[in-house]
Amino acid sequence: QKDDSQGLLESFNTDEKEQRLMKSKAEPYTSKEEMVLEEIESPLNSNIAAFALKAKVIYPINQKFRPLADGSSNPSLHENPKQAVLPNQVVETSMSGSLGSLSQGDKEDCSSSTTIHSTTSDDRFQARAFLKVATFPEVLTCESFDVKLCLCSLTLKDLKLLDTELRKEKHVMFIQVFKIYLTDFHRKKKITDGLLKKILLNQENDFEELQKQLDSRLQNTETSGAHNSEFQTLEDLERREREYSEHVIDNMEAFWKQTDKAQQDFLDQSKCSSAKATKIMMDLTEKMIAVESLLTKSQDLQAMDIQERLFNWELMVKMIESLKSSIPEECKGRLNTVSNILDHLTVKNNLSVRQKEELLTDLHKAFWEQLAHYSNECSQQSKDLISKRLECRAKKKEEFKRRREAEQESLLSKNFLIGDVHNFLKAYHELIEKHWQAEWDLEEEDDCESTEAVANLYKELYSKASHALAELVTELFLQTLPMVTNLSVRECELLKEEWQENLLPQLEKWENHRQRRWKLFQEQLLQEKELWMMEYALSAVMQKHLSEKQEKIIQGVVSRLGCLSDESVSYILQKHRLLLCSVLRRITFRRVGMAALAHMRLSRKKSSLQELREQHTLQKGSSLCQDEDQWQLQKAVESHILEEEEKLEEETQETHLEFHQQLVTEIQEALQFLQQHMEQVIGQTLLQYARGEAEKKSSDDGQDFKERLVESAVESVYGTSNNINRLVQNYYQQLGKITEGYEGKKLQHLKSLQGEGNERIRLKNKENELALKEKHTKGLLNVSSSVHQRIMLQQNKILAQFELQQQIRLESLKEKLLGLHCLGTELENQLREAEQDFVSELAVLTRVPLPMKKKPSKRSKPAGCEKANSKRQTFQSPKPTEKDGSHEYIQEPHGITSGLCREMPQSSHGGETEPRKNSKMLKKKGSR
Repeated sequence: QKDDSQGLLESFNTDEKEQRLMKSKAEPYTSKEEMVLEEIESPLNSNIAAFALKAKVIYPINQKFRPLADGSSNPSLHENPKQAVLPNQVVETSMSGSLGSLSQGDKEDCSSSTTIHSTTSDDRFQARAFLKVATFPEVLTCESFDVKLCLCSLTLKDLKLLDTELRKEKHVMFIQVFKIYLTDFHRKKKITDGLLKKILLNQENDFEELQKQLDSRLQNTETSGAHNSEFQTLEDLERREREYSEHVIDNMEAFWKQTDKAQQDFLDQSKCSSAKATKIMMDLTEKMIAVESLLTKSQDLQAMDIQERLFNWELMVKMIESLKSSIPEECKGRLNTVSNILDHLTVKNNLSVRQKEELLTDLHKAFWEQLAHYSNECSQQSKDLISKRLECRAKKKEEFKRRREAEQESLLSKNFLIGDVHNFLKAYHELIEKHWQAEWDLEEEDDCESTEAVANLYKELYSKASHALAELVTELFLQTLPMVTNLSVRECELLKEEWQENLLPQLEKWENHRQRRWKLFQEQLLQEKELWMMEYALSAVMQKHLSEKQEKIIQGVVSRLGCLSDESVSYILQKHRLLLCSVLRRITFRRVGMAALAHMRLSRKKSSLQELREQHTLQKGSSLCQDEDQWQLQKAVESHILEEEEKLEEETQETHLEFHQQLVTEIQEALQFLQQHMEQVIGQTLLQYARGEAEKKSSDDGQDFKERLVESAVESVYGTSNNINRLVQNYYQQLGKITEGYEGKKLQHLKSLQGEGNERIRLKNKENELALKEKHTKGLLNVSSSVHQRIMLQQNKILAQFELQQQIRLESLKEKLLGLHCLGTELENQLREAEQDFVSELAVLTRVPLPMKKKPSKRSKPAGCEKANSKRQTFQSPKPTEKDGSHEYIQEPHGITSGLCREMPQSSHGGETEPRKNSKMLKKKGSR
């Protein structure tokens, strides 16, 4: 009869590690492997050999349980039938399943997070459901294999909550700052009390409507695609995160449009001057930049706290899992020691093989049924405990919420002056952070206490299991063995003492294994922390790069406008900085969320690879002396680990590339919003500038006096045809001289610019060519430089040449426009002088008194005109490439002469009076 007692224990030992048995590639369960297993009759002497053989065994996916050694099935499967679950869903099992129950084998292949799948199963992994949890203590009671997915989903939930709080804080701060400025205007009697209340009410209603729209969209995002409220898939989670980001960016765009509309409506109704309105808008923009700065600092710190809390959660979960796994491991070891003693009795012929198997089967069945009872009881106690603690937490958070709302209302009800805006912002932000920290501390303390309470329950379970096993073993040695053997009671007592003595080295070995596992886990956690720190560093670099690039773009745009005042330019730059801060803060949030999603995608293979390394390290440490077969097996396992590491690295790069491309697309969309908004701001600023210039010009023209002068000249008897003819001829001669001089100066300016531009291009090209050649040579001389680096050098060379040529063209165009603007200003001043002289002579001729006002001052030349004129003297040369119209800056000088022509009266006798002759002459001259 075959001695199969060790095989019985092997079946129990493999139950707990059945997930690790699936780590080989998905091969069918072949007959060759069956033959290998049938040939194994003696116990395995090497743990490494046993592990290697087990790694080759793949049980069919549809096999619901494994048979026991005596041919019976697991009774717990019939006593506790499973309820129907969703397809591809992680099944929540009883606590006995994770503690070594023989029902561990009913987990399907798609539910094992420790199985290294082929690449074809990646999509199935993303579509697999895992438990949806709202708080960390719930994770302690669930039996999901995807605990890391649950923890990362909690991290994403915390990030969303932080984003919501910061967004509400920004909205409240803007409304309060806006209210402070409105109250200041009301205090100065510039707006009425009714208008103040109306504006504030409209703004509050508009912002509430924005928030309602966002909440409605987010609610639709949460409910869409959700087939079950208790479970979620990674695919659904990624979709919700993507849609959430889109909705938040749309809300951000609507918010800034609403703030601009609120400011413009307020300024229009208060009837401020253009300069005053620009100053107020600059002040409001400056205050909101301070708000964004506070929110950015708070976001960075709290996001790192959220990430640090994830690592603490993983430590606590690992501690609970270690306690759970230690119970069946040690109990199996104790049973193994009993089996060894019974084997020794069988060898001495004190016990038959059949008797030994019956004793072991009865012992195992009694113990595992009792352990399952204790485990279910412990699981229920854990759930009840967590439920009570969560209820208590919810009450405390509700109390915190009421206290926070009361303190916020008290602060917002105070009256602040414009000079106290920064103090208000600081006080309100500190109040929000204080309450956030209080809730944070409450949750962390409750998480630790819940973990400790659950750990105590499992320690109690361990004590119960040890005590129950000790009683069963005592009954076996002191009651059963004396009855089925010819051994005396004293001999049986000695056998029990031998069992207890043999347990001591085993207990030490298990403790060493636990410590080594814990050390390996801490090393893995440290590596993940380093990866997260690298991710934050990359995020900071990306943010700095985007900021510098966008600042360079807006500076270039503003510098090309040229006509705006310093205040308007400062306002445009401030507005751009404000919107850029808001966009970058949103992008940083999204990048952190994407990093968490990438971590979730890779969690399955990372966990599998970590377990492989852990098993290999433990097996390697337990077998110091190895023969050739063991050494070959160890090399095979190491080769398998290296292969899986390469696969993981490749999948990591692909995943990061996919998320990076998605992030780049979202960045482009956000920057598109920034560009469109800034186009509106610049257009509005240019419109205000044009209106101001038009008002200024109309006030300087003296149109009323000119109309009166025309009427007086027509009716005057002093203005003869000869006098007016001579006056008009002199005026047109002077205009011709001015125009001729302008054309000559413009031609000379264009020629000098062309020569100077050619010389500048030649010199800069030569300098840049030498610098690039030297840099390129250094790159080529570097032996270690790769093909990618050389390609980057060539790319940088081409980009540098392009930027240089573009810069030269822009400088040349800017200098050309500046020179033409200077000539135009000079031409306008000369035309004004000629017109004023003509008006003065006509007034003297017709005896019309001139108005008592100062002669209009000449427009000052823009800054840089003198510099441009001096530069033009240094280059002489080639023909101009383009020729502009010669009268582009000449104003029509016929405002008076044409009026005289229209209004000269005709003689009632049909003959031509002197004024009529004057009118004909003026018509003839005016037509020229």
